Amino acid sequence: MSLRPAWLTFRRYAAATTAMTLTLFTLGVYTAATGSGLACEAQWPLCSDQLIPALTINPDFIEWFHRVWAMVTGFLIIGVAAWSWLGGLDRRTRLAATLAVVVLPVQITVGAITVTIGGLVPGGYTVTTHAAHLIVALVIFTLLGLATMWGGPRPGSPRLLRIGLAVALVGLLASAVFSRAVPFVNYSPGAQAGFYVAGLAAHLGLLAVVVTAAEATDRIGLSPGEARSTGVLAGGAMALLVVTLLLGRDLVLYTSGWETANRLALVGSIVLAGAAAWIARDAESAESTGVAAARGG
Repeated sequence: MSLRPAWLTFRRYAAATTAMTLTLFTLGVYTAATGSGLACEAQWPLCSDQLIPALTINPDFIEWFHRVWAMVTGFLIIGVAAWSWLGGLDRRTRLAATLAVVVLPVQITVGAITVTIGGLVPGGYTVTTHAAHLIVALVIFTLLGLATMWGGPRPGSPRLLRIGLAVALVGLLASAVFSRAVPFVNYSPGAQAGFYVAGLAAHLGLLAVVVTAAEATDRIGLSPGEARSTGVLAGGAMALLVVTLLLGRDLVLYTSGWETANRLALVGSIVLAGAAAWIARDAESAESTGVAAARGG
């Protein structure tokens, strides 16, 4: 008799872990943007000679809370990999989940360096450790997204494709509101957190479109050519989105040239995602019309 409740499937557990990782990513951005990553007297794992600092909203607490969230999320990620093996999931699900765990120590190490050695550099973090911390986090997030999508019944309906495209487009448009590429709002720590919540949601939506278009051509009303075009456009949008996510941090001297490049990448990502949605919509409409005609006949 299993002690696991019936509602707790691998996919739901992996999805919750992915959501925890998205939150962790955003907390990390907020922590860095407020300068709290330089708190705790550049100590790790202790914080200002304490295991638990004063539980009030201050830089030490923000940095400590980020570390605690990271620790909990890390154990959940290990759980995803363990379940994928013990639950007998397919090879690629196990591979994605296992790679997330393999990369996890790299992220922990870079994070420790960022708030100790990197944090001792006058003016803030070093570009190298900051960039590595962001890129490795995105790799883990993407692997968890793949494990979630692959770890259950295969995506194969027009509805799932629509959801992925809707999440992508809404996320991209929302990220544009907070992005430093478009001066709608002041790029404050809160706005930076909002930008990454929306951007990472869009990244996950585009990833779902790529996976669905690649795997379920015969079940979502797309011809092979339409499926290929949808997947390529979504993949291109995802690549441009990653550029905006990288430029959202202080990894380069943000000149007017970089601002223009950031704006072009953001607009290009929205245009490509919109084109993918247009192709998928037309294909689905054609399929629906065909089904209705068959029923009428």
